[in-house]
Amino acid sequence: MPDSPADTAPDWDGVRLHVVTGKGGTGKSTVAASLALGLASRGATVLLCEAEGRQGIAQLFDVPPLPYEERRIVAGPRSDGGQGGDVYALAIDTEEALLEYLAMYYRLGRAGRALDRFGVIDFATTIAPGVRDVLLTGKVYEAVHRNRRSKDARHYDAVVLDAPPTGRIAQFLNVNNELAGLAKVGPIRSQADNVTTLLRSGLTRVHLVTVLEDMPVQETADGITELRSGHLPVGGVVVNMTRPVELDEDERGAAMTGTLDAESLCADLERVGVSTTDLLVSDLLDEAREHAERRALEDEQRKRIAGLGVPTYELQRLPDGIDLGGLYELAAELCRQGMA
Repeated sequence: MPDSPADTAPDWDGVRLHVVTGKGGTGKSTVAASLALGLASRGATVLLCEAEGRQGIAQLFDVPPLPYEERRIVAGPRSDGGQGGDVYALAIDTEEALLEYLAMYYRLGRAGRALDRFGVIDFATTIAPGVRDVLLTGKVYEAVHRNRRSKDARHYDAVVLDAPPTGRIAQFLNVNNELAGLAKVGPIRSQADNVTTLLRSGLTRVHLVTVLEDMPVQETADGITELRSGHLPVGGVVVNMTRPVELDEDERGAAMTGTLDAESLCADLERVGVSTTDLLVSDLLDEAREHAERRALEDEQRKRIAGLGVPTYELQRLPDGIDLGGLYELAAELCRQGMA
């Protein structure tokens, strides 16, 4: 194992857009934020985007709700002790993205705001959800391809998108398919084509987050199949919230068969000053058995994940929950494993 994150070359060198998805409850937003911090720790300037309107970034970093503008939320310290790159955040709002689009392509400034007041924008994105996804991904496209020489434009080394859940990710990213019967020509079709080119290129990878449970792992496998069938580049799988190994293989086998040495357990407890009773020992043996059985089930899920044929990374469950310090800890682990 490398001694520090700086000793590990990142697996995704050259990737500009990291799309992070996962089944609800697997911690995809936490992983996306940690990945952004990890990339920044190597000196990159990173934009962390969210597309679901939940203000999850603001909650994770304990900052006020984000407006529709790019704001610096943290400077990531570099793994080699040097100056780290900044992390900016953007909560992409569908209505604001459409108004920006109308102003850019049709020069509808005040007129676009008038459409918003009359509810036309909400109506349009409701009857044509494909347009909504083009607007959301289009904003990400603009950030990735932004010309560093443009006036007042901030250049990003990487963009991390906290994307919709796995069950909707292929549809969300296949913007061309969603517009097939709606816009065959024109600026919005051109934008969809540009976005599709980016999403299917070597500049993009779609990472999937799971936990060691049957349904999330199955949804991850199904998501990879869908992404590949849509010619979308699959990145890695992040196994999140894993538990530390408390028993070795022999001890786990003994715990599951009820053959752990109770006398040795009592002796160990008394050696550290813990008074033992039959009830305490019985409860500890039951807990060891439950732990061993849970680990056995998790190992089966690990085998399934290994069979998916993509790079895999693991993040342990943090006992004190997720705060900014915890995000930095997870970011360092992603660097150590080579994801960031």
